[in-house]
Amino acid sequence: MPLTPPGADGPVILAGLGEVAQRYDLILCDVWGVLHDGRVGHAAAGEALIRFRGLAGSERARRVILVSNAPRPWAGVQKILDGYGVPREAYDAVLTSGDLTRDMIGEAVAGGAARVHHLGPERDAGIFEGLPIAMVPGAEADLVVCTGLFDDDTETAEDYAEPLAAFRARDVPMICANPDLVVERGGVLVPCAGLIAAAYAEIGGRVAYAGKPHRPVYEAALAMAGRLAGGAAPEPSRVLAVGDALATDIAGAASFGLPNLLVARGIHGAELGYTEGAEPLSDLAGWLSRQSVRPDALIERLVW
Repeated sequence: MPLTPPGADGPVILAGLGEVAQRYDLILCDVWGVLHDGRVGHAAAGEALIRFRGLAGSERARRVILVSNAPRPWAGVQKILDGYGVPREAYDAVLTSGDLTRDMIGEAVAGGAARVHHLGPERDAGIFEGLPIAMVPGAEADLVVCTGLFDDDTETAEDYAEPLAAFRARDVPMICANPDLVVERGGVLVPCAGLIAAAYAEIGGRVAYAGKPHRPVYEAALAMAGRLAGGAAPEPSRVLAVGDALATDIAGAASFGLPNLLVARGIHGAELGYTEGAEPLSDLAGWLSRQSVRPDALIERLVW
């Protein structure tokens, strides 16, 4: 069942990206929830981006930059996308929270914080590779980098109350390498580093965030677009941000002044009735009215 139009004052409801693609020179596209769901790749989404990149009729080449809150460098995300069958022809570059985190760690080291504790699973350890730091236990750290929960299948942020309290007692700053609160994995929502960072901030901890919805990631993405074009970045009105999360993808784009498109079959899929055996929500306008941020447009899945 297609999305139900929310009314004259609500966002545009799109059947496909092709309806608005000519308006834009650059797409900043989320990865998890748009190109794959953590289990299955979405072939139609990759095809839509390929078709966008091939559009004529603009003074600039159409570009796609994948902007991910993944807590690992871009090459690791590209390897994952390869595994899901997302064609490299669908995008020009990848920018991740992991890339920004590495820059932030470098700044912290320059300020004297060279003893780092990794709060997160071992699979994210590549984020530290080659950095001039010492990896230490939490009690010895002068900087904590949180990439996620050790076991996101069973744990919650509450399980981290004790170590967070110990960090707070010593006023240890934290870098959150993935501001997402949850992501979809095969139709199930799993917690992310953003929940731990929020819990730390709630008890007075100092937290710096790498990634959406925070402004530096958009500045970095547009700077990257300018480098790809060999000149200036496109005007914000010619940039479309695509994602499945209101709190990160849509809120961040809106605060930066970018047109934005919400993919309904993502982390809000259960709320909107897009889960197995559920009926799609009939009152989309009501649902939108209850949200703190509203998208400019919605699409069920990213398709052409």
